[in-house]
Amino acid sequence: MAVKIKLKRLGKIRSPHYRIVVADSRTRRDGRAIEEIGKYHPTYNPSVIEVDADRVAYWLSVGAQPTEPVLAILKKTGDWQKFKGEPAPAPLLQQPEKPARPSFEAIGGDDEGKGEAITQKKKAEKKDEAAAESASTEA
Repeated sequence: MAVKIKLKRLGKIRSPHYRIVVADSRTRRDGRAIEEIGKYHPTYNPSVIEVDADRVAYWLSVGAQPTEPVLAILKKTGDWQKFKGEPAPAPLLQQPEKPARPSFEAIGGDDEGKGEAITQKKKAEKKDEAAAESASTEA
């Protein structure tokens, strides 16, 4: 039986997520898998790649063949170079974490109420206008 390391597609129509799986080469793309060994989320910025390096090394050592997309992922993570005995690639760029937003109290906000609203209700304005018109017509 020929074994392949391939991508299994998950997710909605325009937001794909993939699992890196080991499966028989004759099974369909999203069919039954022998083992799941990683995740790949290409739509995130930066892309999320999680691979279980020990399991990848095992499956490559017993003869599993990666498909072209999986081979590209393994080259980025360095697992392919480790298997072939080549020097490791440069580490993947990690986007710096965004600093936490300061809390309301740290900015200097106070919890005291400011009083009532400045604007008046529209119904009150209509009554005031009607009263002003009747007063002007009487005079």
